[in-house]
Amino acid sequence: MIDLSEKQVITEHDLKDIPEGSSIRVAENVILTPLARDAIAHRKLEVSVRRRAAKIRRIAISADHSGYELKEVLKKYLNELGYEYHDFGTYDSRPVDYPDYAFMVASAISQGRFPVGIIIDGAGIGSCITANKVPGVRAAMAYNAAIARNSREHNDANVLTLGARFISSEQMRDIVKTWLDTSITEERHIRRVEKIKSIEKRFLR
Repeated sequence: MIDLSEKQVITEHDLKDIPEGSSIRVAENVILTPLARDAIAHRKLEVSVRRRAAKIRRIAISADHSGYELKEVLKKYLNELGYEYHDFGTYDSRPVDYPDYAFMVASAISQGRFPVGIIIDGAGIGSCITANKVPGVRAAMAYNAAIARNSREHNDANVLTLGARFISSEQMRDIVKTWLDTSITEERHIRRVEKIKSIEKRFLR
């Protein structure tokens, strides 16, 4: 894949050294000159579009009792980064049931009230399972920044779940920032996520 997505205008000169049959990536609103279009067709170049991601500003968050303390750290960090958030609870460390709090965030995403959500429980697994029962939610559990990046870049995850017992506050910051800074842009990944959506639709009544 030859990346030309930084160019606002592509001419035949930009394509002259690209081998026939190659794949090129261009910006979403790129201007292709008529001679560039001819060159693409003549040399059978495969073109994919790098989409610009919408900026995330509002985030739904929640935690069970195991994740309460880390959620409070998360709130301070989101403030530092300049994000708005709504805290669906829990609001102290008294025992609660994680499905209730995972569902509140997941349903808010499903209803379109927030673009993304972050849920914290002890391991991150139970909340992830719960959230993925809600139509339109693609929840991913991340325990490092690489997994967080992959979940957004490849799977367009709109909910992040974290396990408070298995990551530190510093790791949480790294994971969350990477997750919020990453978006899906490649056509092949977008196509695959559309297939995920079509599978989900088969089971909706």
